[in-house]
Amino acid sequence: MTPPSSRLSDQEHLKKLSKSVPSFLQREFSGSVMTMYNGDFGSVDVQGSIHFSINYVQKLREFHIFVAECRDLAAADPKRGRSDPYVKSYLIPDKIHLGKKKTSVKKKTLNPTFNEILRYRISIEYLRTQTLVLSVWHHDTFGKNIFLGEVEVELSKWNFDHTHMNDLPLKARTRATLAPSSGRGEMRLAVRFLPKVIRNQAKEVPTTGEIHIWVKECKSLPLIRATIDPYVKCFVLPDTSRKSRQKTRVLRRTADPAFNHTMVYDGIREADLAEACVELTVWDRDKLASNLLGGLRLGAGTGKSYGSVVDWMDSTPEEAALWERMMASPNEWAEGVLPLRMMSSAKTAFK
Repeated sequence: MTPPSSRLSDQEHLKKLSKSVPSFLQREFSGSVMTMYNGDFGSVDVQGSIHFSINYVQKLREFHIFVAECRDLAAADPKRGRSDPYVKSYLIPDKIHLGKKKTSVKKKTLNPTFNEILRYRISIEYLRTQTLVLSVWHHDTFGKNIFLGEVEVELSKWNFDHTHMNDLPLKARTRATLAPSSGRGEMRLAVRFLPKVIRNQAKEVPTTGEIHIWVKECKSLPLIRATIDPYVKCFVLPDTSRKSRQKTRVLRRTADPAFNHTMVYDGIREADLAEACVELTVWDRDKLASNLLGGLRLGAGTGKSYGSVVDWMDSTPEEAALWERMMASPNEWAEGVLPLRMMSSAKTAFK
């Protein structure tokens, strides 16, 4: 991922990177396991089971899925009575794009043994907002992979002290619409922290880092009037001074603005990351005034900053998870698509 070269100028919009988020309806672990599914995933009688365990390793702050084996899978090649299966995992509705994880492919078998661990670096708070989907597929080198079945585990209800093996029947996949949003729209962005930026090698000055905030685009902003002219405003709290404020340009007559604008804040120490919060708010520029459309806050979400209780340290699990990913991988971009929410801006004097 390459950021725009200028810190404050707007660049030509990058090609849209759209990823569909899978959503499924079936959540029961009992009932018939012989269901015909036809569509984009091939045609097969779903059958068999998957053996797995899940565990949250607090010390590593990682979610581990141990995929042991599958038994009595459907044959993607009925003439030879075999498949080339592998297991794929998703977390849904994942807005920070942790991505899919996959096991290796086992050739010519309906009873594959994997004994592999799929790992996600994620906070337990965000994990409890997700549903784990384990799907089994036949790998086709020259054609489309064929869906062999799946299971879903609602992690909000899961007892993470339970680390024993689970043996669950595979289910058919059903397409469904995505869950309704808050109506504020969403923002695609990326953030990164550069720990040490040496500005003047001739002088002995303490080295501090930089936070880069790359506002890529917004989607489905609320139409509070016939047409809106949106822009994004940013502060790194607790600093609400004019110096801290940065803005994108105003894009006219669109509810789906593509800003592709990077903001840079320097003088940031690694210790500040647990105390600071990046507030991004989206505004509609009207002739008389600007109207707040929605926003988000990236931070630890602890409710405190430098020992004081503050109302703006209120990041949602999704927002805090993106911030945590940034802190865990210095110098690398952490990207996500986050829902905008209605909130009071920490600083409204300069619109």
